[in-house]
Amino acid sequence: MSSAHVITVSDRASAGIIKDASGPALMDLLRQGGFDVSGPEVVPDNAQLISDAITSAASRGSDVVVTTGGTGLGPRDVTPQATAALLDYEVPGISEEMRRVGTASTPTAALSRSMAGVHGRTLIINVPGSVKGATESLAAVIPILGHAVQLLRGDTPH
Repeated sequence: MSSAHVITVSDRASAGIIKDASGPALMDLLRQGGFDVSGPEVVPDNAQLISDAITSAASRGSDVVVTTGGTGLGPRDVTPQATAALLDYEVPGISEEMRRVGTASTPTAALSRSMAGVHGRTLIINVPGSVKGATESLAAVIPILGHAVQLLRGDTPH
């Protein structure tokens, strides 16, 4: 079974001001998609702490790491920068599909800076912080994640 780890990026949730709703919703989707899921780990909007959480999950063997939050245009939205610094290469089709699906119901989804890429053999996917944005984004790509994990493991028929 493939494994996934969920990281919620939120100053307010990490301080206990609000309850994390996106992380648990993503965990449910991943479980429904056949993943063994850990998390949600909650960190503030801090590039180093985000990077540390992603790197730790990858080093523990997570096949997929999904972050939720910090993908907008605000000054504290640093998740894509923290992720980009870790990537061996990007997988732009994942983020393109998430934005395509999101803009069908929410035109401002085009402003999301969500990205996806590979660190070692771990696929990292950033999704928005709202429950709707996070779940719509992940639902758009979850059908291809199993195949992505197989490819990253070197399990290719060609």
